[in-house]
Amino acid sequence: MNAIVALCHFCELHGPRTLFCTEVLHSPLPQGASSGDISGQNEQAEEEEGGIQMSSRIRSHSPAEGASADSSSPGPKKSDMCEGCRSLAGGHPGYVSHDKETSIKYVSHQHPNHPQLFSIVRQACVRSLSCEVCPGREGPIFFGDEQHGFVFSHTFFIKDSLARGFQRWYSIITIMMDRIYLINSWPFLLGKIRGIIDELQGKALKVFEAEQYGCPQRAQRMNTAFTPFLHQRNGNAARSLTSLTNDENLWACLHTSFAWLLKACGSRLTEKLLEGAPTEDTLVQMEKLADLKEESEGWDGSEEEEKPSSQSDVVEGQELSKCSPETSLVPDCNSWNVAHRRLSVFRSLRHMRQVLGASAFRMLAWHVLMGNQVIWKARDMDLVQSAFDVLRTMLPVGCVRIIPYSDQYEEAYRCNFLGLSPHVQIPSHILSSEFAVLVEVRTATRSSLYPTLFDDEQSLNKYEFVVTSGSPVAADREV
Repeated sequence: MNAIVALCHFCELHGPRTLFCTEVLHSPLPQGASSGDISGQNEQAEEEEGGIQMSSRIRSHSPAEGASADSSSPGPKKSDMCEGCRSLAGGHPGYVSHDKETSIKYVSHQHPNHPQLFSIVRQACVRSLSCEVCPGREGPIFFGDEQHGFVFSHTFFIKDSLARGFQRWYSIITIMMDRIYLINSWPFLLGKIRGIIDELQGKALKVFEAEQYGCPQRAQRMNTAFTPFLHQRNGNAARSLTSLTNDENLWACLHTSFAWLLKACGSRLTEKLLEGAPTEDTLVQMEKLADLKEESEGWDGSEEEEKPSSQSDVVEGQELSKCSPETSLVPDCNSWNVAHRRLSVFRSLRHMRQVLGASAFRMLAWHVLMGNQVIWKARDMDLVQSAFDVLRTMLPVGCVRIIPYSDQYEEAYRCNFLGLSPHVQIPSHILSSEFAVLVEVRTATRSSLYPTLFDDEQSLNKYEFVVTSGSPVAADREV
């Protein structure tokens, strides 16, 4: 995969900086690179991770690459870098991994050696830590253009007892010129990069707790409240990531993780030859089967104690393929099996319109047809699932992403139909968004809210349905 993965940091003294990046080299290493290998390169350690074999070694950059001469290097000057802006030492040669299957080399260093690549990574670093930030300042976001490439960025915080606010801001970015490929790789990149971030945050949290236990900084700062902040830290304004995580092998581990990420992300999407024009249902079914296969392969490399869970996932995938064509296209097929559910609460769209009321139903239908996120909050899971069964008939099969019932809010990119329990807190920016609608099922204040025509409608009499959205225009639309 032609991409660059980089770790960026917002330095309190110098602003956004690139700490570490890994790029792909399809051509052989430049001449003279092998002469700079450290002794013992013939005894290269072979690693196998996720079925990918790589031989790792350390090499020195040749002067032509610009690593030895400051004048030709595209990176910042040493005088403009502090301990927090620097990952590898001045004389560190960097890391290289060789993929035996494809003869591709993955090179890691602090900055790309090519001036154009350095400019692209530098601009992506600045944007990921300044203007292109998701709500809450911590999470994934996508941005870019045809000229400077497209970027998947995930910002996060690392605990630091000496930093302002006791935390420092970082981001991991993936830069690629192929926008469609990067968007299709979003779920894969999000899961793997989130795993790397969790590991970094876990190590930093242990160091932070140990430092706070030995010398609490909060009480010390309150006692010296009128002292300038920079003087309170006694010159420790900049701390390296290896110091924050207490891991001397941090950069070698990040090189291995980034190289595997580039390799795995490049080989997970393949082309298939289809005879004739496939239907939409066929394409969706192929996508579901591919996700199940990828999930089962991921479990195969897990530890022994996790194997029972992996087998249960495979069994669930097999049961999914045995369901009816209509049902198998929806996640969590087993929970949607009609044979194991009670009678449907909502029988049709006409019935739902009668229950909700004409105005509320128009607002709900408008959001469904526009592709916005539809959120139902109720205690009765069967009621929520029945509502989704009816509403999903308004959309093509491939446009339906359902999470039937969850104990936490899920982002709109994961599902457009979301069921929540009443105690779940929804972010304020979602409640005020014009791209979401909320249906709250509350206990009715009177015995009957609408005329009962059938005996099985008695269960709906005890509920009151409140439909709200941040888009006032939707309520006035005529469907």
